[in-house]
Amino acid sequence: MHSNKLPPGNPDNNKYSVIIFDWDGTLMDSIDKIINCVTQAAKLTDVVAPSAESIRNIIGLSLEKAMATLFPMLSFAKQAQLIETYRHQYTYLNKQETPFYPGIKVWLKLLKEQGYLLAVATGKGRKGLDRLLLQYEVTDLFSITYCADETLSKPHPLMLNNILKELEINAEQALMIGDSSFDLEMANNANIDCIGVTYGVHSESILSRYNPVAILSDLPTQLWKYI
Repeated sequence: MHSNKLPPGNPDNNKYSVIIFDWDGTLMDSIDKIINCVTQAAKLTDVVAPSAESIRNIIGLSLEKAMATLFPMLSFAKQAQLIETYRHQYTYLNKQETPFYPGIKVWLKLLKEQGYLLAVATGKGRKGLDRLLLQYEVTDLFSITYCADETLSKPHPLMLNNILKELEINAEQALMIGDSSFDLEMANNANIDCIGVTYGVHSESILSRYNPVAILSDLPTQLWKYI
């Protein structure tokens, strides 16, 4: 967990105090890189690579849970080898860029200026998230960030519950935004309102199963009416 000790503030016209974001596939365009790195990690560890669609469907889980889902027939030791190979691929070898989706960075700054606390609940590890926060100069935008290696994997609600506890905010004051069923199911499990986005890993038909407030195709232009 990383927390910037900002005082909770909820302007009268804001429906929510804190907006919690998934990272990959919601804020950052990193899905293709994740798929490519998992595929390469499988080849380098001499196992059959899953289909791109199978890999896409585990994005958002912790690496441990993702590899266990993709490679259930492998030993724990072999799954651990895959994880380390993937991390090396993603961090050092694969040079594919993972930019923010168009308009996201400026829009996050505007949200903060409007009085919202911003948070991240991600399946990424702490080292990976911190590296990106620094690279894109957005560390100070987020009041708190939680990663999968600091808590339980989505869709368990512990990550969200910890964010609410740290910020001293009730569940009804929070909104979770994500692109996968894991994000929205986690929000359901924490009794937090959620919004799905359709440009990430899961389709509108899948996201709609989790009673979202809305399903959006463009966050910077469409979210305002719901917050």
